[in-house]
Amino acid sequence: MYQINLENNEFLRQFEVKYKNSLARIEYAEQERKIFLTKIHIPKELKDGKFEEQFIIKVLEFIEEKKLRVVPTSPKIAGFVRKNKAFKHLLPVGIKL
Repeated sequence: MYQINLENNEFLRQFEVKYKNSLARIEYAEQERKIFLTKIHIPKELKDGKFEEQFIIKVLEFIEEKKLRVVPTSPKIAGFVRKNKAFKHLLPVGIKL
């Protein structure tokens, strides 16, 4: 289990997690109470699958707390939401994965 401290870098429009000397990020665009998760970048040293999953969960929990909807345009994030039905309620009406 990783210690994930999520930062919302609004200037660069990305969620960030610094881990040791690495920076993982999920880029986004915000529009009308929706966040489009467009791209995910995980450094090589964190590509064990577990980190990526925990990072995506943290971002989705942040979006839920802000009472926003999520539109995952990144294939990796869309696949995660498809497999984890607990987050499907965050999708806008009419969006199916």
